[in-house]
Formats: sequence, structure tokens, C-alpha cells
Amino acid sequence: MDLQLAGKRALITGGSKGIGRATAEVLAEEGMDLLLVSRSAEMLEETANAIRRTRQVQVETLAADLSQESEVLRLAQHAGEIDVLVNNAGAIPPGTVLSVDNETWRKAWDLKVFGFISLCRQLYPHMAARKSGVIVNVIGAAGEKFPPGYIAGAAGNASLMAFTRALGHGSQKDGIRVVGINPGATETERQTMLLRHRAQTELGDANRYPELLANNPFGRIATPHEIGYAVAFLASPRSGYTTGTILTIDGGA
Repeated sequence: MDLQLAGKRALITGGSKGIGRATAEVLAEEGMDLLLVSRSAEMLEETANAIRRTRQVQVETLAADLSQESEVLRLAQHAGEIDVLVNNAGAIPPGTVLSVDNETWRKAWDLKVFGFISLCRQLYPHMAARKSGVIVNVIGAAGEKFPPGYIAGAAGNASLMAFTRALGHGSQKDGIRVVGINPGATETERQTMLLRHRAQTELGDANRYPELLANNPFGRIATPHEIGYAVAFLASPRSGYTTGTILTIDGGA
């Protein structure tokens, strides 16, 4: 299926690894030009070069810490015309209500929660002026499952779910669609590191971490590209009547 994305331009935050990188690769396969953003200039350039070697698309990079409002403004001024915004940057640390201190909680939300919101607020007017644009917020399934051992993440993701739905319920008048994706456990470098640590603790061998997934749906967790393919479809005109909704991808867990 032709997703009708060729020639359009996407901005992907957290675009140097994990779901962000996989999404960049998928959108490049569809012929989209890319602006990739993360805090690591080196990792961004490695990702960009890998895509350039295989796809005839333009790939720009910008290193920025989107927990800082000044950096969000700098990115918005640099971005130019964007057809698709994929908010993906940020990882909120685990912990209970008493174990996550205020500084950690606020720092994590500055990137994952306020970073998403601030960038939407900066780019939305430009999309509205053209009466065209799609915003895809990659959030996280904790926002609907409420694990007490991941309370800062659960609360932050739930906030972004509400923000996505509220923005998407009114964006039609401006020709903009706003959607969200809630990935469950996904095979990113960070997730693999956590699984290896757990396997070392519980099984005495970090390399036995695949055994911990035996009871998961389909006996595994999602791949980053499975999330990226969903981003591509939701961002495409093929999904042109979808807004204000959130897709959960967790294998039915």
C-alpha cells in the first residue's frame, strides 16, 4: 500500500535510537525527508548516515535538549515547514511515589511531558496556517495501566494521553490531525538492558533474559519497527479520518 507520504517532511524527536530511529527508517522507506532530533549529535549523525546510505531522502539532524524551553524554541525556528511531527523523546525513570524525588520527577516531566506539549504549541500554528499537518505522540501504555512502581511515568503518560485527545478533538477545524500511540514493552536498548539486569538478578545469567518473556503475548515484546509502521500509517492520508485517538500496541496484554 502506498501511504502517500513521499516528498513530505517529518520531525522526529528522540530520533537517534529505539522507536525514534525505527520510525525514521520506516518513514524514509516511504520517501519522507527527515529532521531527527536528540541530545546526542554523534548518535544522530550515525543514524542519519545509515538512512542516507539506503534511501534517497534528505536527512537533517539537530542536537537539542528538549527539556529546556529555549531549546524547543531553537528547534521550532530551525525546523521550517513540517508535515508530520513525531513526539517521541524522553524516558521517565521507575519508582514509587516515595522513591522518586521531586527533582527527578520534574526533570523527567520537563522532557517527556512538557517537551511534547511545548513542541506541539510551537509547531501547531504553522500547520494551522497551511491547514495541513499531523502530530503523532508516542506515549506509553503505563498511562492506561497505572503501575504503582512506575508512578511518575504512569501519571506523565496519562497526562499526555489527555492532552493528545483534547488537542485532537479540536484540531479538525485547522486541518490538523493529532493521534497517539501507547507502546507496551518494546525491544529497545534500554528495555534490553533492564531485562538483562533482571535476568542476572533472578536467573543468575544476564544472557537468559529471553526466558523472562515466555509468558508475554506471542512469547516476546514488540519490535521498534512495529511501532514505527503504526506511526507511518497514522501519519498518512490513508488514516485521514483519525484524530483525537490513541492506539495501544502491547500484544493484547
